[in-house]
Amino acid sequence: MSARSCQVVILAAGEGKRMRSAMPKVMHPVAGLPMLGHVLAAAQATGASRVSVVHGPGAASVADYAARAGAEVFEQAERLGTAHAVLAARSALTDPADDVLVVYGDTPLVSGATLGRMREALANGADLAVLGFTAADPRGYGRLIVRDGALAAIREQRDASTEERAVTLCNGGAMAFRGPGMLALLDRIGKANAQGEYYLTDAVALANTDGKSVVVVETGEDEVRGVNDRLQLAVVEALWQLAARQRAMAGGATLVAPETVHFAYDTVTGSDVLIEQNVVFGPGVVLEDGSTVRAFSHLEGARIATGAMVGPYARLRPGAEIGARARIGNFVEIKNAGIGEGTKVNHLSYVGDASVGPHSNLGAGTITCNYDGIGKHRTEIGAGVFIGSNSALVAPLRIGDEAYIGSGSVITEDVSPGALAIGRGRQIEKPGWVARFRARMAAARQSTRQSD
Repeated sequence: MSARSCQVVILAAGEGKRMRSAMPKVMHPVAGLPMLGHVLAAAQATGASRVSVVHGPGAASVADYAARAGAEVFEQAERLGTAHAVLAARSALTDPADDVLVVYGDTPLVSGATLGRMREALANGADLAVLGFTAADPRGYGRLIVRDGALAAIREQRDASTEERAVTLCNGGAMAFRGPGMLALLDRIGKANAQGEYYLTDAVALANTDGKSVVVVETGEDEVRGVNDRLQLAVVEALWQLAARQRAMAGGATLVAPETVHFAYDTVTGSDVLIEQNVVFGPGVVLEDGSTVRAFSHLEGARIATGAMVGPYARLRPGAEIGARARIGNFVEIKNAGIGEGTKVNHLSYVGDASVGPHSNLGAGTITCNYDGIGKHRTEIGAGVFIGSNSALVAPLRIGDEAYIGSGSVITEDVSPGALAIGRGRQIEKPGWVARFRARMAAARQSTRQSD
């Protein structure tokens, strides 16, 4: 199969009215990635040298996304069925690859491995391969009509006879064609159906008429679940998350309460990672070996090095780089900041647009004041620095190695290495003041009562 060329056409023109959304259906995310992104990844995993995306009118976001992913973009101006949608990419099929796969942009769980098995069917002599599954409830699905071991036809629910509707082997959507002759086959598809549309599935009957070999490649029902509404989107999300948790645990991560952990499409977990309950990962998170994320934390665009601990109740935003054996504690937020090896930021602190050297300690309530209302500014904190609790570090600012910041300080100027910096009002004590104050207040109240 490796010597055979491949191209993929992704049909992403569905309106998705049942989503009740201004967003095109295929742009709704699963695990933080648009459904179209998942299908594009599966297409690329087949080894395809050319990927085309067909979208409907007014779907600029789909076109832009597909183009950024390196796909060719075509518009299906009229909604005249699935075969008509494939033919919208006619110019990409005039000199087709050996294998041409057609997949749907709203089936985000389809895998590159399964599409690869469809290519294998072509390599083994089939002219057309259809992805199928056995449905627990076949209502609404197109039925795969098999006769004498060959796929004779695909019958849509609305066009099927009573006998055909009893069939449980159903159409999973994806189809694989031998490239040469594909256009000629599709051009013969007519409107011979209840909706007056050009069905791609009619290619099966036409191929059989020509004496071609048509086969079914089977997969599980969950892999080919399509999304037409928010409920189906939630079902697909749950299935994706279940598989991601299983992969993480198989790779050596411990999930204390797996059903409460939500991964993003690109979360990376090393071995001996510990993830406690109710942790949410946004895109771009890497957990290196032996790191820990404690309960109720939210991470996005962050890297946690070996042996580091984050949380509970921590928030890591894009650009957070947590060094080996560092400690990021409860109600701490880190954004666009590097935290050095062994450094501790344990309580109620915000560190943004900053770098903190190794083996430093930031006390409770420490904040980097990085925004002046116009622009962002950086704070650079050296190694072995101690920042007292409730300190405000006003950027731009540089604090040298081994410096010490007194608790409650507002630091606005650079601090030299090894120096103590204190930026707070001087404490004043007035002996006996409380007794004198209370006496004045009591006299004032007595005077008010007498006047009444």
